[in-house]
Amino acid sequence: MTEDQKGGRYGALWTREESILAFELYCRIPFQKTKANNPAVQELARALGRTPASVARKLGNFGAFDPSLRTADIKGLTHTSKLDRQIWDEFHADWNGLVWEATLLRGKRQKATRAEPDVKRPSGPSEKKRLTKERVHQSFFRDAVLSSYEATCCVTGISVRECLIASHIVPWSEDERYRTDPTNGLCLSATFDRLFDAGMMTITEDLVVCLSGELRSSRNAVVRALLLRYHECPMKKPHRFLPAMERLRWHHANRFKA
Repeated sequence: MTEDQKGGRYGALWTREESILAFELYCRIPFQKTKANNPAVQELARALGRTPASVARKLGNFGAFDPSLRTADIKGLTHTSKLDRQIWDEFHADWNGLVWEATLLRGKRQKATRAEPDVKRPSGPSEKKRLTKERVHQSFFRDAVLSSYEATCCVTGISVRECLIASHIVPWSEDERYRTDPTNGLCLSATFDRLFDAGMMTITEDLVVCLSGELRSSRNAVVRALLLRYHECPMKKPHRFLPAMERLRWHHANRFKA
């Protein structure tokens, strides 16, 4: 007897809609927490009418395709399906599509169970739809980036979640394609987020922290004690969603004040 036979779906094959919701959750939580006892996994299981063990296995299937896990010698599950691969390939090329489609699917399922959806499909002016999309995109991006870095600043190592920002390497205003792409993100403390955005700090292709000439020449004792200590230090690498090299090159060429 399979886990699904024990828990509500009697071995039913996973649908595309279910797989999209599972993949979106996979991206939001650390791989080591894709377990049946994780409340987020249990919540999705209830929504799908499956067991937490079944959902956890599906998340493990996506881990089999994750190059960052392979680099760290972490293996996902091996019983993947053609649909798993299709979902992985499709939405790695369309992160914005993943976030919005998953949001609408959750709302559809909540409506079917007479619950109020977290996000309704906008029916008013285009500005309302734009603001709704921005909110759900920001939420996904923050979850995906912070979980990848284990809620730790990749420069300072600070792990106070309230002080952390999921920073875009290429800003939203420059290229909307990367708004929700976790490989376009860095987990930074608020101070280093501002420095990065202002071009006074960058991350090199070797994943090394580099501070601007203005900061390096500063005689301010606080700057020298609290900022310059990180110059030319390696950044903390994420467990998943390593920063895309072409976007780091873009930041260095277009924003960094060497």
